[in-house]
Amino acid sequence: MEDAGKTMLRASVVSQEALAQDVFSMWIQAEEIAAKARPGQFLSVYTKDPTRLLPRPISICEIDRERGRLRMVYRTVGAGTREFSGYREGDEIRVLGPLGNGYDTDNTKKAFIIGGGIGIPPMLGLAENLQCEKEIVLGYRDVLFLKEEFEPYGTVTVATEDGSYGTHGNVLDAIREHGLDADVIYACGPAPMLRAVKAYAAQRQIECWISLEERMACGIGACLACVCKTGEMDEHSHVKNKRICKDGPVFNAREVEL
Repeated sequence: MEDAGKTMLRASVVSQEALAQDVFSMWIQAEEIAAKARPGQFLSVYTKDPTRLLPRPISICEIDRERGRLRMVYRTVGAGTREFSGYREGDEIRVLGPLGNGYDTDNTKKAFIIGGGIGIPPMLGLAENLQCEKEIVLGYRDVLFLKEEFEPYGTVTVATEDGSYGTHGNVLDAIREHGLDADVIYACGPAPMLRAVKAYAAQRQIECWISLEERMACGIGACLACVCKTGEMDEHSHVKNKRICKDGPVFNAREVEL
């Protein structure tokens, strides 16, 4: 089934592995979606339990167009994602995508790529596709994942909340500690991190693009369950908000209130 660039299909699981406690990496065979997907977009993933009607939104970590595959790196936070973590090679998984707007990868300015927590995975695909100088700053609570996979694409700086690796603190602490700079920011992570990154960008008058994390229901903009406040009137709801799943998840930081 296709609708305005989105495809619903039963993908085949190619591989699954645990990267850290409660963090899993799954590659799926999904040629039609991989052909259209861009860094920053996401998939709606459906469970096999008929009592769970709503899909789980999971960001696209990597896109392998040549082999028609997509990678999802996700954290298990409930029954649905725990079900996904039990899938093995050859299992079927129903997905809808690609969803959302994704990042513009034509930038040539020196870029900060900033990821925090489970906002780190979608930044890997962006790091692979941006053809510019990159400062990659990753923030973790404690256990690291994906760090080594970022290293071929730029200088990687790490912050951990518990101080077990890198800078003791958050991503901005790491930027300040190491005297890093860039001309444009791309960031994905929890709201407090994005709020701080937005303020940092405004203070330094740096262009800033952020990907918002939010609980979603339909994933296609119909239900208005995942709205954020903006300065502009939304044509769909006729109030000053944007639908994260439909109008985002990537926004210019100036557009949205956090």
